[in-house]
Amino acid sequence: MELRRFFERAIGASFSDLALGDDPACAYLADLLTRFAHTEHLYPRGRATPRLESVVDLLLETQAVWEDPARFRPEHEVTVRRHIGDYTLFMTGIFRERVERTASTGYYVVQGKRAYRFVSEHDRASARPAAPASAPLYRRLADRFEHYAGALDYARRVHFRDRPEHPFFHLSFG
Repeated sequence: MELRRFFERAIGASFSDLALGDDPACAYLADLLTRFAHTEHLYPRGRATPRLESVVDLLLETQAVWEDPARFRPEHEVTVRRHIGDYTLFMTGIFRERVERTASTGYYVVQGKRAYRFVSEHDRASARPAAPASAPLYRRLADRFEHYAGALDYARRVHFRDRPEHPFFHLSFG
C-alpha cells in the first residue's frame, strides 16, 4: 500500500469520525505525514546547526537567516517557519506523549501557531501567483492547530492499526 494513500485514508477517516467535514487541511496533513516519514525531512540541515532536531534549533535557524546580510534569503525564513509549524503539529499530534514528557505542549502549540500565522501573512502579503490559496490554509492551520493535533493523535490511535510495512510505523509513539 502506498504510504501517501494510507495517510490520506487514515486522516480522511479521522476527520469523518471527528465530524471535521471536508476540511482543506486533510490533504495537507496527509502530505505532512508522508514527508515526515523520511527522517531527512523531519530533521533538515540548517545553517545554525548541522541538523535541525528541535524547536529551539529551528528558532535559532530563523535568527541565522538574518545574521549574514550577504546570504539573506527571505524565502529560507518562510521555509523554516513553515517547518516549525509542521514539526510542532506533527510532534503534538503523533508523539504527544513524548512532547509532554520532554517539553511543554503549550510551548509547541504557541510556536506552531505563530509559525503558521507568519507563513500565512507572508503568503498573503507577497501574493505569490504560484500559491494563491496557501495563505488561507496556513491561517486555518494556525487558528485550528489544537484541533488538527488532536485529529493526528486520534488517527494514530485508531487508524494506524492497519499500517503498511514502513519504518515510520516502527517508531515508538509512546
